[in-house]
Amino acid sequence: MAPTDEDPLAPTAEDGEPSDRQATPAAPAPHCRPPLSDAVAQGGRMPRWLPRAMVLALALIASFQLGSWAFHQLTGLLINILIAFFLALAIEPAVSRMAAHGMRRGLATFLVFLGLAVVTAGFITLLGSMLAGQIIKMIEGFPDYLDSLINWINETFHTHLKRVDVQEGLLHSDWLRKYVQNSAAGVLDVSAQVLGGLFRLLTVGLFSFYFAADGPRLRRALCSVLPPARQAEVLRAWEIAVDKTGGYLYSRGLMALISGVAHYILLEAMGVPYAPVLGVWVGLVSQFIPTIGTYLAGALPMLIAFTVNPWYAVWVLVFVVIYQQFENYVLQPKLTAKTVDIHPAVAFGSVVAGTALLGAVGALIAIPAVATLQAFLGAYVKRYAVTDDPRVHGHRGRGRGGPGMLTRVRRLWAGGPGGREQP
Repeated sequence: MAPTDEDPLAPTAEDGEPSDRQATPAAPAPHCRPPLSDAVAQGGRMPRWLPRAMVLALALIASFQLGSWAFHQLTGLLINILIAFFLALAIEPAVSRMAAHGMRRGLATFLVFLGLAVVTAGFITLLGSMLAGQIIKMIEGFPDYLDSLINWINETFHTHLKRVDVQEGLLHSDWLRKYVQNSAAGVLDVSAQVLGGLFRLLTVGLFSFYFAADGPRLRRALCSVLPPARQAEVLRAWEIAVDKTGGYLYSRGLMALISGVAHYILLEAMGVPYAPVLGVWVGLVSQFIPTIGTYLAGALPMLIAFTVNPWYAVWVLVFVVIYQQFENYVLQPKLTAKTVDIHPAVAFGSVVAGTALLGAVGALIAIPAVATLQAFLGAYVKRYAVTDDPRVHGHRGRGRGGPGMLTRVRRLWAGGPGGREQP
């Protein structure tokens, strides 16, 4: 028999017993891992932290979505509260002064609001009567204006138009019928906007009243949840905000009075009707609509003056431009130096940013808000003495670069035709 490599002592299949090679499977290599299906089949489990992490992530996403939805739904209310807060800051000095003389803060706040309401109602009434009078005057003079326009067209273009034909064509035109239909359909929208505006005004008034009347209680409630060091900072910021907002309002009110009186004198001298109301209009609009308020306010007096004499409108425009320069460079720096001391470029940028964020409301509260922030940060910014350098004052002196060009030209000119500099 041929020799074999098998162990003669090892059992064989012929003996009826399984061999070791067939009974014992080969062990897997140490670096090899079973597949995931094998691991699951062998009883592998999900980590305990994974379900909690998934639930927490879903809860955070749901909370973010709910908060975003609630913020968008409450944006109008938040803006009203912001307006009310700044209005309360503006009247805080007057209320505190009246309360210091023994009057209750609620009664003092009510008296201040009553005075503001009376002034506002009187101004709206006078302005409404002026506009109504002008509209009636324009309607009564419309036939004469139309006759003069038709005569000019006939003389210029050699036509034969008549006022009766023009009126009949206007009354039976399609665009007029569509305009009336659209106007009738928009009556409900206008009514809804008016009611919404009244409700918003009432909301702002109520919140302003509560903020001003319960100002000390509100400050105590806010400070009760803060440590003593933070309480001092909050109270300081509150005081700065009151000073800046109140100072801004009172300085604007004084400039509005001066502007109104100046424009009233001009309009009264030219015989323009409704001169007192127009003066009040120019004073308020020019001061409480930043940057372009003066030109917007001057449009109405120019229109009324044009009905009297076209040249009067030109004189009003010239006066508005000159007064704007006088106010910007002489009057405003002196009145706002101690109340709202911010650079004109910063004020303009804040107005633009406030308008982009909150519209007209942002334009009104941007300047006092920036002035408050500037004053609050200025208390924590360390300042140093400025070195005495000519460049600080806006001109160059004799620095390291030697004498200036003008000095060298003078020396060359004094040196004679040879062009040599004199020592």
